[in-house]
Amino acid sequence: MAIWGRNILGGIMTVIGGIWFLQGISVLPGTFMRGSTLWVVIGAVVCLAGLAVLSVGRQRPNS
Repeated sequence: MAIWGRNILGGIMTVIGGIWFLQGISVLPGTFMRGSTLWVVIGAVVCLAGLAVLSVGRQRPNS
């Protein structure tokens, strides 16, 4: 996958994971996820995975 593709994927994962996390801790209003520990954990994992993908996407390949 191209570097820009990793950056887009990592960014999307980070944002979605952050939203799920915030809904799980009842900061964002809205859905069935509100106040659920399960969504706190899932959101944190997805957000951290997105940050890891962004980290890999920012590394330049060795030539």
